[in-house]
This record gives sequence, structure tokens and C-alpha cells, in this order.
Amino acid sequence: MIGPSPERAIDAVTPKVSHGADIVAGMEAAVIRHLPSQPSRDTTPTARPTRVSLAGERILVERLEVHDPGLVAYLAERPADDHPALVERALRIGLLALQDAGVTVNVDVVRGEFERLVRRTEVLNDRAAQTLEQTLRTNFADGDGRLPRTLERFLGDRGALRAMVDELFDESKRDSAIGRINRMLESYFDGDASKLARLLDPTRMNSPMHQFRLEMTEGFKAVEERLVAIEAAAAARGAERARSAAKGADFEDLLESMLGEVARGAGDLLDRTGTETGAVVKSKKGDFVLTLDPRLARGADLRVVVEAKDRPMSMRAIREELRDAKENRGAAIGLVVFTTAHAPSGVAPFHVLGDDVYCVIDPAVPEPATLEAAVRLARLLALATLTEHEVEVDAAAVRVSLIGIREQLEAIRQMKSQLTSMAGVSRAVTESLDAMRAGILARVVEAEQELSASSAG
Repeated sequence: MIGPSPERAIDAVTPKVSHGADIVAGMEAAVIRHLPSQPSRDTTPTARPTRVSLAGERILVERLEVHDPGLVAYLAERPADDHPALVERALRIGLLALQDAGVTVNVDVVRGEFERLVRRTEVLNDRAAQTLEQTLRTNFADGDGRLPRTLERFLGDRGALRAMVDELFDESKRDSAIGRINRMLESYFDGDASKLARLLDPTRMNSPMHQFRLEMTEGFKAVEERLVAIEAAAAARGAERARSAAKGADFEDLLESMLGEVARGAGDLLDRTGTETGAVVKSKKGDFVLTLDPRLARGADLRVVVEAKDRPMSMRAIREELRDAKENRGAAIGLVVFTTAHAPSGVAPFHVLGDDVYCVIDPAVPEPATLEAAVRLARLLALATLTEHEVEVDAAAVRVSLIGIREQLEAIRQMKSQLTSMAGVSRAVTESLDAMRAGILARVVEAEQELSASSAG
């Protein structure tokens, strides 16, 4: 007899899963069909039973008979050479199925246990949620929570922090922080007895300012002694040179340098002619000749003769010498420059008499603005000679400009006489002098513009 086929010998366990609110795994019990150990229909005593023996890693089966028409038909369809391999495979599959089947599980029991586990989990979750909510309310509830009460106790209007801050910055308490700061600041900055006052008091023996005061006093004394020595040396040299024949040459050298600066700025040509003979036979009168820029003089050879005088002369002698110098050098205008020690009264710092310009320069402290103003006036008068027959010059406007120039130069002279050795006063006076120089040049420009307007008319 042939038993059931190997493929049908074991029904595999098939898990089933249902979907819903709870997930429960369903399992069906495995159905195992046992193969008969001997033929079911052959009951003869001589029939030998099936014998199975194990040899190491091998299984030996003797006299195995399986009664199953379906399996017989299945094997009949296949070649006879494949029958041993198919039977061995069927036996292997059957044993593996028996090995994996395990113990039959009661699905209802598992489902019940899982449902009880879910219910216990829900109860525990509810209890945990209630406990967490109660803990949160206890610690963080508005007003009654531990955290709000703690914050109010420390940070509220009457909290510990407010009390500590009020105590630290209470000005009425001497032992508060602000009170101690006030006392410390008073000791350093308030009143004549403060530490800062003592440190900055130059009359106190041990203060830093006292030492600074001593050093400044000694420094000013040294500067004063040096200035006195310089002035004495300058006075001695001036007296010595005044008695010597080199005095005139020194004054002419000074004027040459100053006139050269003025000529370069205006585009004019300066010649030193004191040692050269001019148009008049054997006459060397006229120390300098200033030839105006031909573009300004409209192509004419327009000249200004300059005389340097470091000796006393009468006004008549000066006018005659200027007339001879203009004739000797072919100049239209004469300019005479005196030293302060030999200038006639009423011409300082400069003056216009007729067609000539008088100027005063101190050789010890020469003022370039004074000489520049005098030269520019001489140039204006020289240019006016070109237009006096063509147009009428507004003499009143030119005279007003000259008066303004004289006032500015007189103010400079007075301020220079008040100059002291103090650095601050010197700086202030220097700034005032610069401002007045600008005023002088502005006045000269006004006179130039007046003449230019007359020429254009």
C-alpha cells in the first residue's frame, strides 16, 4: 500500500493578520499526516517492517512502502531514472516540514493574552498621563505652581532681587554700594581736599603739577636768557654793521631777495643795476630796475626804478634822486625803500608822493607784505601812465584803496611792536598778521581792478 504523497504529508502553518484598532496575529494549527511504517493492507506475518538507521550524517531506510495512488501516478509520469531522486527529495521535504512545524499554538489563547496586555498598557498610559499632568500643574500652574511662586519670590515687586537691588543702590544708606561709590568719588574729585585737587595743585610741594611748574619756569627762564642773548648779539652786530661800509650792501642784498620773490610771482623781470652806468653819462643811480610783464604792459617797455636808502636824506634830496634815477634807467615810476632808522616821518609803512612810492622795511624783521604792496602800487601807477591819455582814472577809488592798505600795514606795525616771547601770544599775533596781509592784498587787488576797468573803458 502506498500512503499519502510527500507534498501532501504536511500542511504548512500559515499566519493570518487582521487589520483594525488592535492587531492580532492569527495562526492555524499545523496538520501532520503520519506515513505508515508498514503496508496498511499486507498483514501477512512474513512481511518485513520498514527499518530506518542512522550512519553518521546519513539516514538509511529499508523496505519503505507508501500506498498513495496519486503519488504513484505522479511518479509514473516521470522517467524511471528520476524516481530515486524524487523519493529522496520527498523524504527530505517531509522531515524538514516536521522539524519546522514545532508545537501547535492555541490562537485564542494568544489573542486573549494580547488583548489583556493592550488593556493593561492603556491603563498604565492613563495613569502615567494623569501623574504627568498633576506634576506639571504642581510645578508650572499659573499662580499656584512651584516655578511661578519661586520666580515671584525672587523676581517679583517684593522679591529678593528687588530688595537686594534697592539695598545696593539706596543713596540714603552710607553702607550701600552707591553710597560707598559716592564717598569714594568725593574723596577723589570733590573739593580742594580731594586727591585730584592735591595732584593738580601746582603750589603743593609733592604734586606732579608742582614739578611741572618748576620745569616750565626753568624752561621759560632759559628761553628768556637765550632771547636776551640773541637780542644783545643782534644789537651788537647791527651797531657794528651800522658803523661799517658793508651796511648798505647788506640792505641791498635783502631787498634783492624780497624783490625777486615779488617779481617771480608777477611775471616781471628784476635787474640789480647799482654798479652799472645807465642812460645818463657816468650815472649809476637806480639800484634796481623792475621791468613789467610785456603782456600786462601791452607790449610796452614799462619800468619801475627802485632805490635802497639806509642813510638819512631830506625829502628834497630824495625827490631829486628819484627823478635822476628814473631818467637814468628809463623808468616811469620810482620806488624808494628806507630802513626804519632812516625813514622820513610820515611815510611808514609806505606812502605815495606824486608819481613815486615811499616804503619802509625793517632789516632786522622784514615784512614781505609791506614791500609787496608797495611794489604792486608802483606797478599800478606805471600801468596808469599808459592809459592816462586814453581814459580818465578814478583817482578817488584808488586813493580809498591806498588808505585802506596804509591802515592795515599800520596795524601790523603796532602788533609787531607788542609781540612777546610767549608762544601763545606769538601764535595769536602771527594769525592776526596773516589776516591783515590778506586784507592788504585785497586792497591792492581792488586798486588793480579799478585801473583794469579804466583801461578796458
